[in-house]
Amino acid sequence: MISCIIMQVILREHNGAIFRRCEPSDLIGVMEINMKTLPEHYSDYFYESLLSEAPEAFLVAEKNNQHVGYIMCKTEFGFSNFKKLGFVKKGHVVSVAVLEEHRGNGFGKILVHESFKGVKEKQCDEMYLEVRCSNTEAVKLYQDLGMDINYCFSSNRHVTTKINGCFYLCIMYSCIFCICLAFDAL
Repeated sequence: MISCIIMQVILREHNGAIFRRCEPSDLIGVMEINMKTLPEHYSDYFYESLLSEAPEAFLVAEKNNQHVGYIMCKTEFGFSNFKKLGFVKKGHVVSVAVLEEHRGNGFGKILVHESFKGVKEKQCDEMYLEVRCSNTEAVKLYQDLGMDINYCFSSNRHVTTKINGCFYLCIMYSCIFCICLAFDAL
């Protein structure tokens, strides 16, 4: 009989929870959190592909051996959100969630902060995510972590405006902010 021991490295501990990289065996727990907390749902393959692409930035939070939160990111190339005509490698926060009963404990902040480190390991110059404008707690969290709102968008009616030297695409019905961070700003 062959025995296998998997060594999980704890990235951080806080308030009775541990934060570590996601393993394939964690994906069911991640999907359950996603189903309970977010309107966006993904296929099994999507989770697996993100885990294989950027395991450094796919993290889970556990408390009492139960999954209580996660963040999953991917890397991509595109135009810079900060430099004119710049083409850069970016980290993209695809999804982050913490179970409602565990919110307010700093778990989301730690997941996002630790994912920044993982994305930087992938040699990304910038990080971005999209968040519903109505999710004011999340918007505040991202701003507290040094991220800036670059623009907002939706598939509904669009209105473009310029505020404080930045162009914003504002939406008549639903609104999604694109929030960005340049790593050289940290």
